[in-house]
Amino acid sequence: MATPEEILKKYWGHRSFRPFQREIIECVLSKKDTLALLPTGGGKSLCYQIPALGNDGFALVISPLIALMHDQVMQLKELGIQAVYLHAGMHYNDVKRTLENMLHGPYKLLYVSPERLQTDLFREYLPEFDLNLIAVDEAHCISQWGYDFRPDYLKIADLRSVFPHIPVLALTASATTPVQADIIKHLQLAKPQIFKESFARNNLTYQVRYSENKPADAAKAIDLNQSSIIYCRSRRQTESTTRMLGQHGILATTYHAGMPREKREEAQTAWMEGIIKVICATTAFGMGINKADVRIVLHYDAPEHLEAYYQEAGRAGRDGAPAKALTLYNATDIKRLHESTALQYPGEEYLKQVYQAVAEYLQVPVGNTPDRYYDFDLTEFAVRFGLKATNASYALRLLQQEGLWTLTESVLHPTTVHFNTSRDVLDGLKRSHPDLSYTATWLLRLYSTIFHYPTPVNLKVISKQMRCKVQEAEAWIEQLHRLEVLEYNKPGEGPQLFFHHRRADSRHLLLDMDRIRILRDQHIARTEAMIKYLQNTTICRERLLLEYFGEQPETECGKCDVCIRHNAKPLRTADLKAQLFAGITEKGIALQDILNSFPDVIHKQVLALLSELTDEGILVHTNRLIRKK
Repeated sequence: MATPEEILKKYWGHRSFRPFQREIIECVLSKKDTLALLPTGGGKSLCYQIPALGNDGFALVISPLIALMHDQVMQLKELGIQAVYLHAGMHYNDVKRTLENMLHGPYKLLYVSPERLQTDLFREYLPEFDLNLIAVDEAHCISQWGYDFRPDYLKIADLRSVFPHIPVLALTASATTPVQADIIKHLQLAKPQIFKESFARNNLTYQVRYSENKPADAAKAIDLNQSSIIYCRSRRQTESTTRMLGQHGILATTYHAGMPREKREEAQTAWMEGIIKVICATTAFGMGINKADVRIVLHYDAPEHLEAYYQEAGRAGRDGAPAKALTLYNATDIKRLHESTALQYPGEEYLKQVYQAVAEYLQVPVGNTPDRYYDFDLTEFAVRFGLKATNASYALRLLQQEGLWTLTESVLHPTTVHFNTSRDVLDGLKRSHPDLSYTATWLLRLYSTIFHYPTPVNLKVISKQMRCKVQEAEAWIEQLHRLEVLEYNKPGEGPQLFFHHRRADSRHLLLDMDRIRILRDQHIARTEAMIKYLQNTTICRERLLLEYFGEQPETECGKCDVCIRHNAKPLRTADLKAQLFAGITEKGIALQDILNSFPDVIHKQVLALLSELTDEGILVHTNRLIRKK
């Protein structure tokens, strides 16, 4: 049998492992249950891929993300390694054919989504599998106290009864101490060996900046010659940020789930190959993306919590070279974080109301157990039952965590429209594009909030009112989008809901409200920790992160914005005045441009000196410019 080093050299071309990889692989090869906590970019996938190749049979890899499974399988195939993946959206015949191939083919890795484990077809083939390892990626999803709990993960332990002697490897990049204990408990790991690399990233610099002008600050932070990721909270924000960067002379591309698959792949390829250096994306982008030379990860919107922030920031500097994680935030971000608890954790009556509405929408009678996928349009659902789509989406997620159904991602991202132009422009459409003007008029009649924020819309309703085909209405809306009259976002794949329980009368629906209240309290704690991190001006940022994940660092990082501010020495007034005068031209210069020429930590000193020189009449302000008198 080839050694792990020989396999590593043959397929990946490396001669040595990263920290803990070799030890984890040895533990798995010794058939011991293992829990591996490695930071983002720490090489978790090799920890199950190499044992899979080093033993007879194949590894079963359980992952919650279809995109991640797809990308890893494609990468393995390029290396000449036989791998395949299954997910809930595949056709029955394709699944059956794949499972047949696993019994007789040369495959070494089978990736599956957790809900796939529960299907009758998969269970039929499962006992015949020649497994050498069960790997559970993103293992923190099994913990109901974690930030991304998935009920289907709780059923993974059923595999132990079928394969009692096959080792289980659980992997995650971010898990607090209670979550680690949950992983061990729910996966039934037997005396597991635990490998935990420090969450410290010596090459990564953390910076946080309060910003009332995010477009300018983001453009200033981006280096045209370096690979960068800009994370945005919404699909619309990724597109507007891409346009904004273009206005500053920065070529960028966009990636989000609402784009057609071919467009997403085109954007990802251009960025991966360095054709385009900057990609503006929603936060799911980057999971499993093997790009080592990302120099900056910029959060355009404040992250939800520190676990997600750490994973996303950690996609910078995987090659070990210096990299930066910059977060921009303002009062709007803080307000959103404060309000997120009430939005994401509604009361029991509202949850029962949404449950009843779902049952009526799908026409599932009391006592029926469909165990099947239904098409589920969140916007249509919300309109039909008088619900706000955003509030309903969080209720659907909570009910999913109660084990009532499984949702595809596109259920939670409905089709939306948002006008981003003036009414004068719309009036001009009557002359230049009558068909488009007619479409815009109906949109305004049907959706009163469409000028204020992205509003969920129903194409069927729109087309009915316009007395045209759905395809025609959508084509006109897409044309308005191309003309930048409005923002049109739609899910990338058809949204579906898998109803897999015995439908109850909503009045007697049993919900674990004690568990939900605990989750709510956990969310409040995580939100407060995120706000504390953002507003912190006294404690080393790396220290805050490490303490959050249960480490006790002995020293400060010395390079985050807080440490630099503490260690910075103010310039002598004479030196600062000389630098100011050298930069102020006869024509004048904007205040922001002056500040941009100095480090953030002395901006107060610069402003104080500018005020003093203005009071003395040495400098004057005219037309928003500062010039010498």
